[in-house]
Amino acid sequence: MSDLSALAGATNTLFENVPVRKSFKAIVDCNNFYCSCERLFRPDLKYKPVVVLSNNDGCIVSRSDEAKTIGVEMAGPYFKAKPLIQKHDVAVFSSNYNLYGDLSWRVMETLRMMLGASNVEVYSVDEAFVDLPEMDEKEVLDYALHIRYTIEQWTGISVSVGVAPTKTLAKAANYMAKENKRASNCVKVLLLPEQQRQALQSIRISNLWGVGGAYANKLINMGITSAWELRNMSVEWAYKNLGGVTGVRLIKELRGEPCIDMKEQLAIKKMIATTRMFGSPVNNISDIKEAVATYTSRAAEKLRRQRSAANTISVFIVPKEQDHSVDFHHGPTISTYTILPAATSITHELIKPAVQLVDQLYEAGKSYKKAGVMLSGLVPETAIQGNLFVPETQNRNRYLMDMMDNINFSMRDDILKFAASGTHKNWKMRQELRSRRYTTRWEEMFEVK
Repeated sequence: MSDLSALAGATNTLFENVPVRKSFKAIVDCNNFYCSCERLFRPDLKYKPVVVLSNNDGCIVSRSDEAKTIGVEMAGPYFKAKPLIQKHDVAVFSSNYNLYGDLSWRVMETLRMMLGASNVEVYSVDEAFVDLPEMDEKEVLDYALHIRYTIEQWTGISVSVGVAPTKTLAKAANYMAKENKRASNCVKVLLLPEQQRQALQSIRISNLWGVGGAYANKLINMGITSAWELRNMSVEWAYKNLGGVTGVRLIKELRGEPCIDMKEQLAIKKMIATTRMFGSPVNNISDIKEAVATYTSRAAEKLRRQRSAANTISVFIVPKEQDHSVDFHHGPTISTYTILPAATSITHELIKPAVQLVDQLYEAGKSYKKAGVMLSGLVPETAIQGNLFVPETQNRNRYLMDMMDNINFSMRDDILKFAASGTHKNWKMRQELRSRRYTTRWEEMFEVK
């Protein structure tokens, strides 16, 4: 018996020394993404302050760390920040969505190659949740650093990585990594209870993922100011005060219990919209019709890309605010819609009702700052039947659209377009400081001398 006891003890000791392999969640977040994209092709700006502006060069939507240090405010109007920007020689760029979209795809594709497509959830243009492979806790930090260095080497975009047992804690870890990039090396791992406690105690409730502005104010008024204080509330309290099941999930995630699953990217959208601000206020109905026709063409391309057809088209326009220094208010959005005779993805079959809707919305004498088109009631294009009572060529319009899409994709810049979209486009969005589209236009490629 003594020999058996000794053998059992030796066996237990053996299994105690075997590292336990677990799976963890991580979030990979590009650092100051728009600014990083601009710096990628402007190495001279590596340690200089950089900002990127929103549509029509209106507000600041991305700041480099150097721009944050000198006091440039996020989402602040560009014209107000201009004196500070000029004083510190800050590099300013208009939004370059072609460049940002392509570099975002490269970052996400790098993650898919490293971890497998099913383990990557694209959360936004510059963020992705990932399921890490099972590993010992001691290996997690090295693997997170491996992800960071690989993305930076393959794409040139720097990222921060937060790792934890749940999505919410991973977001908290990422927040900590970005708060002190030099000390953390842009990577933070929250696996141990003590690590989680220290992190959650330092994060204000308004900075916690999953807590919106309204709930943050509510919680602060209730005396809950940190993520740690929220984590220690009961599940029953969360159900009553934080939106039912959603609040319960948040509390459990903060305690290290995974409750928010990875989501597959939505391949088929249920509604497609294209909206833009005008470069300057528009008061001519013909200009508004040109803009709506252009937006309809773009929405129709998206519709065909997912092999769908629309039953309903909606159009809206937004009047410019009245310039009252005392009683300033935003103009209301004016909209209307029509149900199409049959579901379609043919551009000219969508443009015609769209511009007719503008006649219903437009009011002479007013200036307008924005317009948009939405396609809804989407069905698979295979559900569309041919019409025996129209010429055979009309039933082949889908092939014509495919030809247009292919030419426009290969040649770019709407080489083929409908006359209703106009030629001069005086209403076009203002992008006076846009950089070159280095990765998506042959004529704008980066030049090495």
